[in-house]
Amino acid sequence: MKIIVLLKRVPDTEAKILINQEGTGIREDGVKFVINPYDEYAIEEGLLMKEKIGGDSKVTVVCIGLEEATEVIRTALAMGADDAVHIADGALSSPGPFTTAAILAKAIRDEGFGVIFCGKQAIDDDMAQVHCILAEMLDVPQVSVATTFELSGDATKAIVGRRIEGGDEKVETSLPAVVSCDKGLNDPRYASLPGIMKAKKKEIRKKSLADLGFSEVPGGGRSRILKWLPLPKGGECRMIEAEETSDAVRELVRLLREEAKVI
Repeated sequence: MKIIVLLKRVPDTEAKILINQEGTGIREDGVKFVINPYDEYAIEEGLLMKEKIGGDSKVTVVCIGLEEATEVIRTALAMGADDAVHIADGALSSPGPFTTAAILAKAIRDEGFGVIFCGKQAIDDDMAQVHCILAEMLDVPQVSVATTFELSGDATKAIVGRRIEGGDEKVETSLPAVVSCDKGLNDPRYASLPGIMKAKKKEIRKKSLADLGFSEVPGGGRSRILKWLPLPKGGECRMIEAEETSDAVRELVRLLREEAKVI
């Protein structure tokens, strides 16, 4: 079975993020980038499925991103993925969810697939839309926020567990399908030293939009980010010190009247 895992390069959660002067994105200088954490669960589930099925099963990572994304792709290969498709094009610096899904759909059709695993969302934009749009474009079922995944004996369907408000839910889906993965689905493995060495020799097939048959960016006008803004500064706190409660109350009233001007 061909197992596809979607991958995204995102800033490390520990990184200090600054908005660029134009407000069109973040300043990447000095920022460490990693595999989207939810995608690590997708990679692990793909590897577990391959180990269970055996035979000629294969895990292929698919990633959209500029050349810098090669590093996180190599990490996925070091974890155990067999090969990768890297869709790198200068026109794809920050594609929206529809554009991303349209490009992935074309690339995945070309590859063929039995199941598609991805993270439930990317931690940089938190949109959680791509897997839904992708499933619609590929005309296959999709199950989101999976916390368990049980493959049938003949690998034609799966029972997927989901954590919902107030309890858990189990959904049966036929395969192929798109499954987005949540924390708790598994424990992602670390890349071993032998895995890191092998990853250097594994194939990463680079493709451009033209290679996929696109003459322009698909769905480019459907949505776009107008501007990035930093979080507003938090409110200030001032402690009022007084020996008597009545003095503290008078000082509070004065501050509210003269400085805050709310009374």
